[in-house]
Amino acid sequence: MARHLTVYFSLLSPWAYIGHAELHGIAAKHELRVDYRPVALSQVFPESGGLPLAKRHPARQRYRILELQRWRDKRGLDFHLHPQFWPFDPAPGDRIVCAMTLAGADPQKFIAAAFAATFQRQRDLADPKVLAEILDEAGYDPHWLQRGESGEAETSYQRNLALALESGVFGSPSYVLDGEVFWGQDRLDLLDDALTSGRKPFSPEA
Repeated sequence: MARHLTVYFSLLSPWAYIGHAELHGIAAKHELRVDYRPVALSQVFPESGGLPLAKRHPARQRYRILELQRWRDKRGLDFHLHPQFWPFDPAPGDRIVCAMTLAGADPQKFIAAAFAATFQRQRDLADPKVLAEILDEAGYDPHWLQRGESGEAETSYQRNLALALESGVFGSPSYVLDGEVFWGQDRLDLLDDALTSGRKPFSPEA
C-alpha cells in the first residue's frame, strides 16, 4: 500500500515553488500518495505566531532574499526574486487545487504550471483569465475555474486551514508524514531519509 503524504502549501509561497519538483521526485521514488492541501497563509500566520513578510524585521527580509538566491542556484531554477504580480490573492488558484482534490483529480501539473507562471513568467494568478490560460496550457479543462469558485471548494479551503493548525503547521510548505511535520522545502532531504529508513515518526513529546 502506498504511503500517504499531506502537503500544506499556498501558490503564493516561493518556497513551495522551489521545492515542488524535488517533492514530485521524492513522491515518485517512494510511490507516495500525495494529498495537496492549500491553506490561506494570511490566516495561518496569526494563528501560529508568525508574521507576514511586510511586518518582519528588515534583517529577516534581507536574509530571505539571500536564501531565495541560494536555493535558486541549488535547485537549478530560473525565477524572479521580486515577481511583478507578487504578492497576489492566492485564494482563486488555491481553491482550484481544492476542487481538483475533492473530485479525485491530480492537481500536480496545474500546481507546477501555476508556480512557473508566477515566479518565472510573472503572470497574475489573481486574474481569472490567466488561471484559465494556465489550466489550458497544463492540459486541464477550463471548467476547473468555475469549480474553484464553488462553495464546496471554499469549504475545503477552510477545512484545510483547520487541519493544518491541528497538525502543528505554521508555514508553507509543510509536509506531514504519519503526523510528523517537515517544515520548509529545505527539509525535503530529511523527509526522503525518513521514507528510506522506514523509521517511526519522531514526536516532540519523546
